[in-house]
Amino acid sequence: MAGKNKRKLEDLSVDEFMLSGFDSDEEDDCEDEESTQQKGEKKKHTPQKTSVNKQGKASEHKDQLSALKSKDPEFYKYLEQNDQELLNFDDSDSLEDEEEDEEERMYHKLPSQLEDDDDDEVEEESEKKVAKPLKSSKESTKVTEAMIEKWRTGLRKEPTPNLIRDITQAFKAAVATTKGDTEELCRYTISDSTVFNSLVLFCIKDMYAALHKMLKLKAPEKDQKKLILPSSSPRWQKNQTDIKMYVAGVVQLLSSLTQATVIAAVLRHANQMVPYYLSLPKQCRLFLKSLIKHWSTGEETVRVLAFLALNKICRHKQEIFLDSVLKQMYIAYVKNCKFTSPNTLPMISFMQRTLSEMYSLDTQVSYQHAFIYIRQLAIHLRNAMNLKKKETFQSVYNWQYVHCLYLWCRVLSTIYPSEVLEPLIYPLCQVLIGCIKLVPISRYYPLRLHCVRAIILLSGNTKTFVPALPFLLEILQQEDFNKKPGRMSVKPINFAVILKLSKTNLQEKAYKDGLVEQLYDLILEYFHTQACAIGFPELALPAIVQLKAFLKECKVANYCKPMRQLLEKIQENCSHITGRRQKAAFGVADVTAVAAWEKQVAEEGTPITKYYSQWKKLREKEIQLEISGKERMEDLNLPEIKRKKADEKKADKKEFKGLFDSDCDDDDGDLFKSKDEQGDSDEVDEGLEDLSDPSDEEDVDDLEDDSDGDQKKPSSSKGKAPKKMLSTELKEVAEGEEDKVEDLELSDQD
Repeated sequence: MAGKNKRKLEDLSVDEFMLSGFDSDEEDDCEDEESTQQKGEKKKHTPQKTSVNKQGKASEHKDQLSALKSKDPEFYKYLEQNDQELLNFDDSDSLEDEEEDEEERMYHKLPSQLEDDDDDEVEEESEKKVAKPLKSSKESTKVTEAMIEKWRTGLRKEPTPNLIRDITQAFKAAVATTKGDTEELCRYTISDSTVFNSLVLFCIKDMYAALHKMLKLKAPEKDQKKLILPSSSPRWQKNQTDIKMYVAGVVQLLSSLTQATVIAAVLRHANQMVPYYLSLPKQCRLFLKSLIKHWSTGEETVRVLAFLALNKICRHKQEIFLDSVLKQMYIAYVKNCKFTSPNTLPMISFMQRTLSEMYSLDTQVSYQHAFIYIRQLAIHLRNAMNLKKKETFQSVYNWQYVHCLYLWCRVLSTIYPSEVLEPLIYPLCQVLIGCIKLVPISRYYPLRLHCVRAIILLSGNTKTFVPALPFLLEILQQEDFNKKPGRMSVKPINFAVILKLSKTNLQEKAYKDGLVEQLYDLILEYFHTQACAIGFPELALPAIVQLKAFLKECKVANYCKPMRQLLEKIQENCSHITGRRQKAAFGVADVTAVAAWEKQVAEEGTPITKYYSQWKKLREKEIQLEISGKERMEDLNLPEIKRKKADEKKADKKEFKGLFDSDCDDDDGDLFKSKDEQGDSDEVDEGLEDLSDPSDEEDVDDLEDDSDGDQKKPSSSKGKAPKKMLSTELKEVAEGEEDKVEDLELSDQD
């Protein structure tokens, strides 16, 4: 029967199928017997039936158009202007079109025709949906200040589900205005900015307490750490949809706001609403995504509030959210540490510390993340070492790579002691040392110093010996600190925000000044981490030898002074540890006794630890002053020295050339100096032209003293003029007038 019915349906046309209806099986059997007769007659009868039906439909269509003219004259006018063909409808045209359609239907199957009917229904439904917002927009009520005040008093008296529903609908409309969704279905409309502000402020202040009161949740006790979830309330199911709408609106509001103070206020409210987000997993995921964005890109208070909410959610639902949150936070951290400046450095440091705290929530999950990402860093380093191309070097020598290394050093330092994460200390140290050795040239000294600082952090907090000192002492050997700088610079080099030095930086005096300062800081920090170790004298011996050699070779007092002070402190600490060791009554193999001895020494303090605590306070103040004062220094216009041009000097020489004749014309009238002395004076002039730092005046004075000393020597030139009488006079004439210095004009504020 099924096969016959299928065959019969395929043979029937659309009109026959619609006219036949849905008959019983017995009627189908009868029709099966007469099917052969109908096949022959079908071609003759069906067109006549359809034509009659179509003519009826055409007349109905005309009647509808005439009725439209009386019912909706405006729409009928619109059709007359834009669609004349629809109004000038003809029966003959429709019949011809329908006959053509009938011929085309002969080649189509029934299912495709039925699908077309379904499409028409879908289009009708979509038209209805489009028409609905127009009606709803007319029916929506406008929110006023009086309505908000009425809602406020109602919430404070007794919050009801209907009242909460009205407020959430109004809040939804307010959020829709920030997004620009005017077509969104809302019961209320908000057209005034003051109404918007008062509504949002009202929700932030009163909504949490009202929901708490309506759901009849118990107030948490002071010592109770576990949150009371609103899903535990018997009234939760009835009010879940309204609360879900409100909670989703808060997330949308956070994503659309731009002002930091407003975002901070909404985040404080969202932090209160964390239990509601925990009860709604979908909204909670959207909320976490928004929080991570604010944690990585917002201002200081916004970042702190976003982190508090993240930490609160992950502490109470670790198994659900922690893994994905850690991954998203790490990716956001890497994205936002690509560029480093004095302004962004505190934010990067904040992200490092807070992310380390998040990793400390679960060491098992943290180990999986740390293993994968440290291995990723090691793969980049291995590719750079093997390929030795510029692109592979850049994949390692960049801020993102360095900040990631520093992050994992901080994570392992924060979570120590941990048996789970302790095996990762060694591979991380290997990556750091490999990064230092990749391109060991002077241009990348800042990057080396960053890596050494990360090693010192890891070594000091995990009580693991890592040989970081050789990388610092190597700089003292490689760099020639006696060489005079090629150029002077006003601004000091901030090693905290650079990875690579330019060729001009290497010639500046500020480079060597900053390098000595950085070496002093890092050597002192390293010895502070090892100051209480029982083997400190043996550890410090290579450094003592290197520092003594440096002090012998270096002739610059500004560089020798800090290194001599550092050497004295190291030697003082060595003698202190040696004196304490001589009184010890245990052997080196007794590990527990050694640990107890080191602990006692640390409690009592050593010369280096006492000095370091004082130095650290002063150093932090200096760094803060440098950061705050650097922008002011950039705006200062320092005085310029006006010098005579070379043409004017030559004119002076020509003017006085007749007074002092000489046999040697190569001296250019400079009779009291040899060629070597002239070279010295040229160096002095070049130094004076580039002079912009008061500390360099001593070097210039030394050069002038040398030139005076050379004058006392017999001159190599064969001048005829008497030396004793004319040497001073000639010098005054050659030097010309005194240099003019412009006064520095500053405002009272500067």
